[in-house]
Amino acid sequence: MSAPAPMEHHEKMRMRAAAFRATRVYPGPVGELVSRELLSWEDFGYRLGGNRLVMELVDHIMKTQPAAQATSDAA
Repeated sequence: MSAPAPMEHHEKMRMRAAAFRATRVYPGPVGELVSRELLSWEDFGYRLGGNRLVMELVDHIMKTQPAAQATSDAA
């Protein structure tokens, strides 16, 4: 069994950006939970076997409009 590979700098920075964006996309406890989880993954800094879901979450958050902006755009 091989050791987990460390994340590259750009991956860590993207994950950190998604963590801070998560509280705007999902205000309240859900956004806070997602933000803390992503910051934990970024802090740990290793690609683990099950990180595909985490990276899909990062992609989703980076593509989703923040809640306040989405409501004002609909008006």
